[in-house]
Amino acid sequence: MTDLDALLALATDTAREAGELVRNRRDAVTRMRVTATKSTPTDIVTESDTAAEALIRDRLLSARPDDAVLGEEGGASAGESGIRWVVDPIDGTVNYLYGIPQYAVSIAAQQQDGDIVVGVVHNPVSRETWTAIRGGGAYLDGDRVHEAGCTELDLALVATGFGYDAARRQRQAAILAGILPSIRDIRRAGAASLDLCAVATGQVDAYYERGLAPWDLAAGGLIAEEAGAVVAGLRGAPAGSDLVIAAGPALFGALHDLLEPFRPDRDV
Repeated sequence: MTDLDALLALATDTAREAGELVRNRRDAVTRMRVTATKSTPTDIVTESDTAAEALIRDRLLSARPDDAVLGEEGGASAGESGIRWVVDPIDGTVNYLYGIPQYAVSIAAQQQDGDIVVGVVHNPVSRETWTAIRGGGAYLDGDRVHEAGCTELDLALVATGFGYDAARRQRQAAILAGILPSIRDIRRAGAASLDLCAVATGQVDAYYERGLAPWDLAAGGLIAEEAGAVVAGLRGAPAGSDLVIAAGPALFGALHDLLEPFRPDRDV
């Protein structure tokens, strides 16, 4: 049987070390060098993204050479242990590029059946670290955390994010305009893993977004769930690239039903 505590310790130490690397590199320059783009010209990769992922892969595979790794920058590698690490070296790269202190290192461990069993999200600027083991609760720097328990949609502070593609952003903005009169307010911070951790700690009451990749969702999604939130898609679908909704059990249904007529899981 896999020792989940050992996986969590490895992920936590690795995330913090990678966080030191990216923070120090960011402090050393006024504007980081962009080395590549991905889905659009605004979907960027910096030298720090690739350096941090290389460090994370090295630390994880040095400790557990039979594991697999799925990373945002380096793609997938095979393994035989039944554990796959899902890694985002810098979630919120645009924030990082501009010096906005809202970015994170995200590392999750996934079993062969697809279940995420360990999650770590580390903010290198604040040095806060959120952790979870499936079935063991969620923690911020060792202290147990819980979702806010909001029950009224009109009192809910809701986080969201936008895609890089201009047409998708336009549609997401229209959906936001449709739901905004029914909620307290909206927050758009620019890092999905930290938005999910904000749900876990009650800094926001809910979060939704279309277009998350596995590395955006894996660790933060587990942390939100272990803090008592429901993390799912529309109409009983699992959370994934089509849509992620994260909210406390008393709020999830109302937010789901508010969003559903706008078809936020589709681009048209």
